[in-house]
Amino acid sequence: MSRRRVIILGAAGRDFHDFNVVFRADAASEVVCFTATQIPNIAGRRYPPELAGPLYPEGIPIHQESDLADLIRTHRIQEAVFAYSDVSHEHVMHLASLVNAVGADFRLMGADATMLDSRLPVVSICAARTGSGKSQTTRRVIGILAARGLRVVAVRHPMPYGDLVRQRVQRFATMADLDAADCTIEEREEYEPHIRRGTVVYAGVDYQEILDRAQEEADVIVWDGGNNDLPFYRPTLEIVVVDPHRPGHELSYHPGETNVRRAHVIVINKIRTATKEGIDTVRRNIKLLNPKATVVDAASPITVEDAGAIRGKRVLAIEDGPTLTHGGMTYGAAVVAAREHGASAVVDPRSAAVGSIAKAFVDYPGIGPLLPALGYGEAQIADLQATIDRVDCDLVLIGTPIDLRRLVTFRKPAQRVTYDLEEMGKPDLAEVLSRIA
Repeated sequence: MSRRRVIILGAAGRDFHDFNVVFRADAASEVVCFTATQIPNIAGRRYPPELAGPLYPEGIPIHQESDLADLIRTHRIQEAVFAYSDVSHEHVMHLASLVNAVGADFRLMGADATMLDSRLPVVSICAARTGSGKSQTTRRVIGILAARGLRVVAVRHPMPYGDLVRQRVQRFATMADLDAADCTIEEREEYEPHIRRGTVVYAGVDYQEILDRAQEEADVIVWDGGNNDLPFYRPTLEIVVVDPHRPGHELSYHPGETNVRRAHVIVINKIRTATKEGIDTVRRNIKLLNPKATVVDAASPITVEDAGAIRGKRVLAIEDGPTLTHGGMTYGAAVVAAREHGASAVVDPRSAAVGSIAKAFVDYPGIGPLLPALGYGEAQIADLQATIDRVDCDLVLIGTPIDLRRLVTFRKPAQRVTYDLEEMGKPDLAEVLSRIA
């Protein structure tokens, strides 16, 4: 019997996981190739044979998603598996229509097929959209559990943008570990805040091997989700963060809506800065999608290093890259800090952008007059540095989860904007976490 010919549409994360869990040992299917989007410079590689297993002695090529129709025709693909996140339902269905039009089936894989089981309790933190506040929620959850004397290990959604064999299983416990792994800005933004609080972080490519390792040094696993993807591990407690600054997105983005429908606990973040109408819309949609979920109200108050230095200044606001690009946000912590502390203007960096940063503004025109802290490799970090140098401003506000001053030289005054999660009223996260520990 001939094997069913499959193509997996991804972005160097969920696609590899679905392959490992569902297809790697499936003799009835042949994954002919992956496609890649969202992340620069990940197409043109191969999923290596060391990870692909004995059915794939030459590994599996990775192509641009823009070639999808031709790939299906050329390779006689029978099934296309969609395996990336934080895209609109409309986007997913346009791809499904294209796939169907050229003759192949279109598949969305469910939780039962792709989630791995842990022998330890798992708390997952996911979201309806990128930029909803997963990171600060994860830090808050880990702090509560650690205060109870539990050994907590964070397992981060994958970001394997380099040597995939080398990145098969990654363990980060010190800042030196990040340097040794040549981590990108995007990786550092997720790992560094945990490390600074004494939490060990695992990430990589093969999440069964990662789970096996992480379980050896933990009492509880915390799944630190990426984009708005589903957890890779079956949660004991499933926490999902929603954003009233983007009301209605919990109904219209994939797989964010799935997360909201599955959640045991839904955190409505940014309560203090959202409109009443936005908050009310999100509450109505939660009742529509998941009326049994426990709802926790929260805010993410910001802290600046020197509020007085912001007043009256022309400010360049640097924000978390993915939040502005496929997250679709038009402002972040740096903009909020500029508004709250009396900056005279937020300077538009677009005319100063160079290289891949200039391309990001073309690819994501909704970013507006903010600078995304994109750094998917040394070349892009150099473009970011050059762009910052070219912007005419008085002060740079860094609203990213890490201190960019460790990676980029700021030749203008700069200060960092930080934020943490703060629950408002009851129930709170300590109360809901008592269900497991």
